Amino acid sequence: MLENCMLFTLSANKTLGEKVASALGMKLSDVSVSRFPSGEIICEPSETVRDKDVYIIQSTCPPVNENLMEVLIFIDSLKRSSAREINVIIPYFGYARQDRKAKPRQPITARLVADLFKVAGADRIVACDLHAPQIQGFFSCLVDELTAIPLFCSTLLSDKNFKHDNLVVVSPDNGGVNRARKVAERVNAPLAIIDKRRNNANEPQVMNIIGNVKDKDCLLVDDMIDTAGSAVAASDALIKAGAKSVKIVATHPVLSDPAFERLSHSSVEQIIVSDSIPLPEKFNKLNCKIVSLAPMLAAAIKRIQLGEPLSVVYDMYRNN
Repeated sequence: MLENCMLFTLSANKTLGEKVASALGMKLSDVSVSRFPSGEIICEPSETVRDKDVYIIQSTCPPVNENLMEVLIFIDSLKRSSAREINVIIPYFGYARQDRKAKPRQPITARLVADLFKVAGADRIVACDLHAPQIQGFFSCLVDELTAIPLFCSTLLSDKNFKHDNLVVVSPDNGGVNRARKVAERVNAPLAIIDKRRNNANEPQVMNIIGNVKDKDCLLVDDMIDTAGSAVAASDALIKAGAKSVKIVATHPVLSDPAFERLSHSSVEQIIVSDSIPLPEKFNKLNCKIVSLAPMLAAAIKRIQLGEPLSVVYDMYRNN
């Protein structure tokens, strides 16, 4: 049991929060979440937090605005209740794709949300696999970014049915090369890159595949699966180029419509995701494997509380 520490989980990640608490040997502290008839949220701790180090687990996943407002309001309630330090664990950070002005007059919403957390009273943010690493610079409070890559690689290498010798790790676009390269290095496999463009209808089109995928088992690595348009287009292109099979590894299963329909009729053999976002029940019909972030998050919380480095968190995922 960590001293002077309290752990809360809000509406978005209750099951994950329970797993983290169990890994820490702690009980989740009670929180009251209710709504006024107008729909406004009121969120407050059910016990004193005065002079406590508080940790909140909440993804800002769909419904994004509801979950975002809930955690901001709860942070404010903790600050006004004299919590000593407020640490927000955000397994999935929503609005992360709005990290720049892609067109004139567009907002940079990722920076706005980062400012909201600071204004609400957050002292530290712990996020997992941000869409772009530079988003860390948007926050004016302390930020620790964790990655699920060691977790996924350890899971794959421990699987007796996983085919190591014939594997090629594939980045679905140029922006994800660094992420895919880290996976390739850990599983000792070559790397391929898909040159992806978007047409006038903003639909992904595969222009070229850089690397040899013929007769290979391909592991497509991305930070998230949203509508699955890019993932399915990439998978189809790999199969067309002669790949034997395609598996997808992605940290965040956003899985907005029409992801289920697309994946149901795709050439994807298996989907491996984390529990940063609860998996919709209908996806259990597909070959989906969920790898929990709970041990990693619990280890991070413990080390933050004890003032120890976070780099050793990944030691538990080293395969001998």
